[in-house]
Amino acid sequence: MKRDFQKRLVLVFLSVLMPLGASAAQIFITNYPSEANAKVFVTKYPSEANCVVYETQYSSDKEPGVWFYTKYKSDARATIYYTQYKSDADLIVYFTKYKSDARCRY
Repeated sequence: MKRDFQKRLVLVFLSVLMPLGASAAQIFITNYPSEANAKVFVTKYPSEANCVVYETQYSSDKEPGVWFYTKYKSDARATIYYTQYKSDADLIVYFTKYKSDARCRY
């Protein structure tokens, strides 16, 4: 029950980061799970994912589900930690090659 609440809280947090009118969600990757806002597991299957994410090279892209990786934590809206284990994850993502496929399912 506590785990479900944590997952919902993280999804609400990330949804605030990706409103329709804003620029791409600026993400910083950390090596430490304690620093992260969310632990992320990358799946090979879009049907398993909470979010289908498109990686962009431009911070000005204005689409939901579009992530732009920053070099500096201070520039980021969210800090994530990639985990190897699905059971540890707060968020399960699938990376798409097409920006039009990017979306988050809550």
